Amino acid sequence: MCFLRRPGASASWIGWRMLRQVIRRGLQSFCHRLGLCVSRHPVFFLTVPAVLTIIFGFSVLNRFQPESDLERLVAPSHSLAKIERSLAGSLFPLDQSKSQLYSDLHTPGRYGRVILLSPPGHNILLQAEGILQTHRAVLEMKDGRSTFIGHQLGGVDVPNSKDQRVKSARAIQITYYLQTYGSATQDLIGEKWESEFCKLMRKLQEEHQDFQLFSLASFSLWKDFHKTSILARSKILVSLMLILTTATLSSSMKDCLRSKPFLGLLGVLTVCISSVTAAGIFFITDGKYNSTLLGIPFFAMGHGTKGVFELLSGWRRTRENLPFKDRVADAYSDVMVTYTMTSSLYFITFGMGASPFTNIEAVKVFCQNMCVSILLNYFYIFSFFGSCLVFAGQLEQNRYHSIFCCKIPSAEYLDHKPVWFQTVMSDGHQQTSHHETNPYQNHFIQHFLREHYNEWITNIYVKPFVVILYLIYASFSFMGCLQISDGANIISLLASDSPSVSYAILQQEYFSNYSPVIGFYVYEPLEYWNGTVQEDLRRLCSGFTAVSWVEQYYQFLKVSNISASNKSDFISVLQNSFLKKPEFQHFRNDIIFSKAGDESNIIASRLYLVARTSRDKQKEVIQVLDKLRPLSLAKSIRFIVFNPSFVFMDHYGLSVTMPVLIAGFGVLLMLILTFFLVIHPLGNFWLILSVTSIELGVLGLMTLWNVDMDCISILCLIYTLNFSIDHCAPLLYTFVLATEHTRTQCIKSSLQEHGTAILQNVTSFLIGLVPLLFVPSNLTFTLFKCLLLTGSCTLLHCFVILPVFLTFFPPSKKHHKKKKRAKRKEREEIECIEIQENPDHVTTV
Repeated sequence: MCFLRRPGASASWIGWRMLRQVIRRGLQSFCHRLGLCVSRHPVFFLTVPAVLTIIFGFSVLNRFQPESDLERLVAPSHSLAKIERSLAGSLFPLDQSKSQLYSDLHTPGRYGRVILLSPPGHNILLQAEGILQTHRAVLEMKDGRSTFIGHQLGGVDVPNSKDQRVKSARAIQITYYLQTYGSATQDLIGEKWESEFCKLMRKLQEEHQDFQLFSLASFSLWKDFHKTSILARSKILVSLMLILTTATLSSSMKDCLRSKPFLGLLGVLTVCISSVTAAGIFFITDGKYNSTLLGIPFFAMGHGTKGVFELLSGWRRTRENLPFKDRVADAYSDVMVTYTMTSSLYFITFGMGASPFTNIEAVKVFCQNMCVSILLNYFYIFSFFGSCLVFAGQLEQNRYHSIFCCKIPSAEYLDHKPVWFQTVMSDGHQQTSHHETNPYQNHFIQHFLREHYNEWITNIYVKPFVVILYLIYASFSFMGCLQISDGANIISLLASDSPSVSYAILQQEYFSNYSPVIGFYVYEPLEYWNGTVQEDLRRLCSGFTAVSWVEQYYQFLKVSNISASNKSDFISVLQNSFLKKPEFQHFRNDIIFSKAGDESNIIASRLYLVARTSRDKQKEVIQVLDKLRPLSLAKSIRFIVFNPSFVFMDHYGLSVTMPVLIAGFGVLLMLILTFFLVIHPLGNFWLILSVTSIELGVLGLMTLWNVDMDCISILCLIYTLNFSIDHCAPLLYTFVLATEHTRTQCIKSSLQEHGTAILQNVTSFLIGLVPLLFVPSNLTFTLFKCLLLTGSCTLLHCFVILPVFLTFFPPSKKHHKKKKRAKRKEREEIECIEIQENPDHVTTV
């Protein structure tokens, strides 16, 4: 243990220390017996995982089905906007509004939408006269009623602000709505129509060179979201090949006996087949695939290969003169305790992400799948890869070549062979230097760390620069954390070269002056003839461009010089005069009347509001929503506001950040529970500080790198918690439990023991991310940025920040020095006594 018993130490502290020691040794003993079991039955532990992969692997091909409901996947599952949509739909059914300009207020349904863009300096109203005539009923409203067309014209030139007549425009947006509501057959026909519509738009673009066409259909978002998976297939295979190559090379040595290139390769394949098995289980349980699940192979690989490289490092630390079965058991005892703890943390954090507290279905599905992957990953590492380690150990004990699997010749035989043959077949004994009592220390990474890097990073002249580097890192991280923005824009999850993204960019450029049309629903009877009520309605609608039957009716009464100051007159003129005018007939769908005897009542009505917005349209719409909702509770008028986009925006920030908060709470709780049990308390304290520093660093830097808080970045942040623990925990626990004289010697020992595995794993992880850069998708760009920052920040802390900062702060190593001095003094006294009593045996003593 790390601490000597101090005079007056409390019995409870001694009890906790003994309990920690008993539990730790018990876990090590269990892992040792597990290693013995695997080493005695390697064929069984090799066969069972392989059979499971074959069984469940076929289900991936047979049961593969993509998720088609994008709203269910990425919109908050429980939100006020969905309740508002349901209420609005019950009051004003969609099929009663299909002829209206704003029929997408409840749900877009099936539609085709096109933007016609003229060249710079040209007027689309003149160049597209044929199209304008075709849609004159929509744009000019031939019945003579005034209407709002801010969403149909873009780049508008209005010479007279009072007249508001359009002189010219750069772009026109036209929407075609289909009557497919409530019918499965019509929905299939509508889907076919949308496909033909997109083909027609591409054909028209080739025919018309005087303007550009950008089309969008209701299925475009889902199609372009799923397109990422198709684009990423080949790149993921390239990524796998890069990881295989890196793992194979990093596991190799010049020593042909002790080199383990095939174990590096088999370790990566172990993670792959465990992921395939997890995918099979997911599809058997009626899971539906979506593009966010692309991150699971990278997440699982980052954790699984860490266990692989740690087992290889544990094998190198075992004594070479032991039987290979005992060496496997010792490696398990050395490594599997920490790997079990980190796997448990993965399961806890992603399990909490899969809990009902998570309000984003994509995050919940991802976390559920990740939990299964972690469990299978852990099982496959100690079974399948452990069996491979047993066979490799047996080959090594029998002195077989690690690549060619042939007997290694004797040194006398090699002396008579060419140099190239000696290089290929040498077992490395001749290359062992006087510094290296263990031939495994010839591994090139371990040699570099021991002979060069450890001395450099602990140099007193390097430490000030590391402190400055960390201050810079912390400053940028803090600055980024202050600029976090919600990622409610679904465009960040689509393929970057898709029609939906092109359309959204163009719409943002030319049609961002106005918010979406917001439905203002008064769902209770209201005294519209009352002057106070009229004033309240005007006040609520102030600041908006309102398309309102109320305002039109008040204007009609004023122009016609009709008095309607009481209920009967107000409703009578409204029904018998106003709504019968051709220019006002479209308002019939915006008012719900009820009749009790001969008396009519207005029980609900609908208005349309449009807000002026700037370039950051989405943020301003959220602000409008946040301001209007509280007014519905404070005012006497009971109303709701709704637009289909509110379903994606409503409480999105809280919905996506909640999984990270829950996962962070799980990590903290787990570390607190182990604070007095398994590991040294200072190790847990340092681990909490390190994980917090890495998590905030990734969060701040990704914000500075223009990554918003969407479901992908949130999943990456949950992964960052675990990835940092995975790599920092072994290093920190080895340091706090070390018994060298100084902190510097302790950190050198820790880096020498775990640095090779950390560097191997992080390097393989980062190299495997490179192909994601070549997938033209916003989703994969976000995944690449976040995971690159995760690996880089973890590497920075493990090899730069912690090795320096741990030499400044506790735990102190002075008591170990005093203890060793006391033992040395005791030995010297014994030697002096022996010399005095028997001077003839001085030499032997």
